[in-house]
Amino acid sequence: MDSDFRQAYLLHRRPYRDSQVMLNMLVEGIGQLSMVARIKGKRALRQNASLQPFTCLLVRFAGKYDLKYLNDFEIHSPPFLFKGIHLYCGFYLNELSHRIIPTNEPLDHAFELYQTYLKQLYTANQSVVNSDQHDKASVSERIEVILRNYEFQLLCELGFGIEFDYDAFGEPIEASRYYQFVREVGFCPSEDIQRSFSGSTLLSIAQGEYQSQTARRQAKALSRYLLKPLLGSKPLKSRELFQPR
Repeated sequence: MDSDFRQAYLLHRRPYRDSQVMLNMLVEGIGQLSMVARIKGKRALRQNASLQPFTCLLVRFAGKYDLKYLNDFEIHSPPFLFKGIHLYCGFYLNELSHRIIPTNEPLDHAFELYQTYLKQLYTANQSVVNSDQHDKASVSERIEVILRNYEFQLLCELGFGIEFDYDAFGEPIEASRYYQFVREVGFCPSEDIQRSFSGSTLLSIAQGEYQSQTARRQAKALSRYLLKPLLGSKPLKSRELFQPR
């Protein structure tokens, strides 16, 4: 049975066979789907130009089983055009989403979550493009806020989220105390200051606020720790783009 047209973003594509390509699409109200598309003939150039990252598409597909067939698609809205570090971040959002969002498993809000943070990244990119002068530190801080909030909210959507404002015993996090994170348990009060999170940092993360360098550093370390079991041993290629050259 053919589906109705739905909004979708391309997360990943690769050659499949003959004139076909394998696509991983994040589809509105569904989640991630694998689709085969045939790219050939007079329409091939236009089709390839449309099947690009960061472009909201309208797609119609068919298939009863795990592998779907893309029957028709068109551009729904103009692509988000990123430059420099914001482009690298866009690649990161795509690769991370492709790697940890399960394929062919219902995940109703994944599309909206991804689109929300893609728009935030684009807004951040445009503020730099339209400004004659910009502070690299503030650009980096804004990017980190977007990435960390997306990571933590995506983990919640996948069922791996953690509470930052309550400890493992259901008690409110206190700004003046320190806590160690225990996987599958939560934050436990600790006297080991060197290996713990301050309560004030956890409360900042709970609010999506990362003004302090400590909050940004600890949030990034915690995010990587939480994502590692989902990513496995294969590193994210997009992270290499952020390494100094």
